Amino acid sequence: MSTKVPGGTVHTLPADLRNELTSDEAVLALWQDITPLARNEFICWVEDAKQDTTRERRIRRTREELEEGKRRPCCWPGCSHRERNGT
Repeated sequence: MSTKVPGGTVHTLPADLRNELTSDEAVLALWQDITPLARNEFICWVEDAKQDTTRERRIRRTREELEEGKRRPCCWPGCSHRERNGT
């Protein structure tokens, strides 16, 4: 699929998360509807996983949380890579 899928403000969208998002048009639409900052939070949360099993679970939960109407990862303190000015 050649659909352009937006990333975050600091983080680019990793291939494994992109594959999950593009596997369902409704989930992709939900992803595109959240802000770049919110997308950044999900991406950082996924990339912060230390183990492959945790990363896979976070990718799956990203999809589930979007489907539940959440616009940020649950229980995530936020991306530590953003500058203090909010970008």
